[in-house]
Amino acid sequence: MYEHHFGLSEAPFALLPDPSFLYMSKDHSMALTFLRYSILNKQGFTVISGEVGSGKTTLINRTLDELESDITVGLINFTHNAFGELSEWVLMAFGLEYREKSKVEIYDDFVKFLIEEYRKGQRVVLIIDEAQNMDAHTLEELRMLSNVNAQKDYLLHLIIVGQPELRITLQKPELRQLAQRVSVFYHLGELSLIETQGYIAHRLEVSGGNPELFSSEAIRHIWTAAKGVPRIINTLCDLSLVYGFSASQDNIDAAIVTEVLNDRQKMGLQLVPEINHVESGLGVVK
Repeated sequence: MYEHHFGLSEAPFALLPDPSFLYMSKDHSMALTFLRYSILNKQGFTVISGEVGSGKTTLINRTLDELESDITVGLINFTHNAFGELSEWVLMAFGLEYREKSKVEIYDDFVKFLIEEYRKGQRVVLIIDEAQNMDAHTLEELRMLSNVNAQKDYLLHLIIVGQPELRITLQKPELRQLAQRVSVFYHLGELSLIETQGYIAHRLEVSGGNPELFSSEAIRHIWTAAKGVPRIINTLCDLSLVYGFSASQDNIDAAIVTEVLNDRQKMGLQLVPEINHVESGLGVVK
């Protein structure tokens, strides 16, 4: 709609987790580094957490793009309260038949699959996104699935990604064995004002546009309203471009952003839910 007006080749602030738009903030850079590290060094469990819209799925997609041919990957990209049998979802993620099989048969087939992949020199990685919806019983079942190893190597590497609630679940006493197996943990925090400036400029550049399309004051208003959450930043930037196009303006200034924010407030739309703040950071267990 507004792309031609602003000299853009595509919409720069779409909400889809496109890895080509990944901006390497300090947290995102560290998280990607530890994802790479955990896969290359055949760690057992890796946990990445972050608030809704913090860019977790985009990180996963970038990781998938970078995987070498000697890595066999399975992806479960959603979970919910009626998730059902985890083992069936795991087999489906790797393209294995799971219908009309008992849990014992499913487990046996999966172990055989892991052993065969190891024999062929393949590393097997299972990635579970939106894992905050998994209860303690399901997470413990996941640990049991990962118990197969050969000499000094894990046959299955697990990457578990979810909202901060996942971290709370992992702290339950009944999951202490799983928690002890987590070799890498990283939490994605919110973007700083300086990172938000870089984030917006980066997405505009990827879309072939002017990285200075948004004024500094406009970006400050967006950052304050979005509390540094990338998905909300995208929403506000996209709306600001629509409003700017409608007003035939060549740049996005603070007045346009203020109009966007006021209109959303009039509609009763909450921008950011209350965030239970968790400091960004990492844990690496040798």
